[in-house]
Amino acid sequence: MKAMVLKAANTPFVLEDVPDPQPGPGEAVARVYACGSGLTIQHVKAGRVPAKFPLIIGHEITGEIVETGAGVGGLKTGDPVTAYFYLNCGHCRWCHSQLEPLCENLAGNVGRDCDGGYAEYIKLPAHLFIKLPEGLDHKKHPAEIGVISDAIATPYKVLDRARIKPGETVAVFGAGGGVGIHMVMMARWARARVIAVDIAAGKFDACRDAGAEEVVDASRFDVAEALMELTGGAGVDVAVDFVSATSTLEAGVAALGPRGRMVTLGGAGQPFQASSKAMLQKELDLLGSRYVSRREILDCLDLAASGEIWPIVTDIRKLEEAEAIHERVEKGEVIGRAALLVE
Repeated sequence: MKAMVLKAANTPFVLEDVPDPQPGPGEAVARVYACGSGLTIQHVKAGRVPAKFPLIIGHEITGEIVETGAGVGGLKTGDPVTAYFYLNCGHCRWCHSQLEPLCENLAGNVGRDCDGGYAEYIKLPAHLFIKLPEGLDHKKHPAEIGVISDAIATPYKVLDRARIKPGETVAVFGAGGGVGIHMVMMARWARARVIAVDIAAGKFDACRDAGAEEVVDASRFDVAEALMELTGGAGVDVAVDFVSATSTLEAGVAALGPRGRMVTLGGAGQPFQASSKAMLQKELDLLGSRYVSRREILDCLDLAASGEIWPIVTDIRKLEEAEAIHERVEKGEVIGRAALLVE
């Protein structure tokens, strides 16, 4: 099969013919139609996240099962699928509780700790494949369907994690990013008032198109003060931080109103300070949110199939153009998501 292979961190992709994967017991192989290209995998390519090379990256796939190994049930040849990102075990107490991101036996990530979707075929433990619902045409919209498992499902989880209710005000830090702009979209879908916060003013129109009522240019203004002003001094109900730098985390907490919730989703992952007095007096919640559960991916696939939501994918290219796509991702030039078609 053809695949885009990374020989080492911070090096160009190499198009190679590599052996077709063969499923062992409990495994399945899918033919890949498309794979999303987001910042998470760019971190691997750029060497900001450790990985073992040579490696085929990519996890936001749309595919079709072509072969299953011994003992595999629930999947058959021809089933359209996407994939779960975490290499969870599927049988510990957290997996059985539908909290797979907390798996006690987590073995890493697809496209980082095993070969991923930048290839014609992908082999995974069979339980990591998720069948697509009827109503999603995986051959007509492979790029869009592939990114749902991350770009849509991640903010969908935040809606529940932060208990976002209609009419509440939600500030999204890093709103112009690939997941951030989908957080704007999903918070608006949940009937919240959304304020987009970013340093990339060139993405503010896209944030407004996704549902933001106001925007804050963090490169020009004190963000906490701006959010307080936009809420008439009441503060925001929820701050969702995809940047998670010390400055953004502290600004998010400072901008919270009574019973406010701040959610951090990785990003820089820097330490920050919060006033315990303010937490006490306002009854604040400071929350973390990791990747999603299988149930949340299934929910989002159903929402897309029903036409309620649809991902923002603005740059779709052939697999051979992976290097050009990743140059744009690295520079922050992509609106929403980019994806590669495997033809």
